[in-house]
Amino acid sequence: MSTPDVPPASGGSAGKKKGGGFLHRQAKAKKATSGSAEITEEELLQKDAVTPDDVLKLTNCTENYLCDPDANIYNIDFTRFKIRDMDTATVLFEIAKPPPSEEDDDVEQEPDDADPNAGRFVRYQFTPQFLKLKTIGATVEFVVGDKPVKNFRMIERHYFKDRCLKTFDFNFGFCIPNSKNTCEHIYEFPKLTPEEIQEMVDQPFDTKSDSFYFVDNKLIMHNKADYAYNGGIGAM
Repeated sequence: MSTPDVPPASGGSAGKKKGGGFLHRQAKAKKATSGSAEITEEELLQKDAVTPDDVLKLTNCTENYLCDPDANIYNIDFTRFKIRDMDTATVLFEIAKPPPSEEDDDVEQEPDDADPNAGRFVRYQFTPQFLKLKTIGATVEFVVGDKPVKNFRMIERHYFKDRCLKTFDFNFGFCIPNSKNTCEHIYEFPKLTPEEIQEMVDQPFDTKSDSFYFVDNKLIMHNKADYAYNGGIGAM
């Protein structure tokens, strides 16, 4: 599951800050850490198991999924997701997975028609006003199967084009078997210049994210999302 993360507009003058904007500083930091600290997607696809340290070395959003859907041997299933503005408590987005019905149990799925990556990608569209938020809370509800889940951890990385905006690292902790769990993670956005924000508005879906989920430091789920911030502009 992916959660949106977008920087707010910075206050003060619209002029360039000394040292450049946030994206420029991130690009410089990327160059400074080049070399052994980096790893490619192709290298990770060759590994038997991907670790948190591995994905933290990536410098771009991945093109592929770094694990198969059947890597989720714990049967973790996200059933509800809500985003709210922490300053006003306004709910900005909410979606819940409908509970299975008896009719669903009676319908046999055709294996050839099943998309192995179904449910692993989400596309979000927000208005430019979303970029002015400072802090949001993302509430997730999920259930686990009959195995105990130890050290459940999520690393989420957000990019605009080939530039990493920010990395979020959350630990869900231990989840008992056959349990339903709810937690809220707080996202504090990095600051961008008005010019950088306008660039993100003008180029919808060039903002992307990878959400990596680990149990005992082994990747078991990988979800992807992209984002647009031009909602409502055509009607203005």
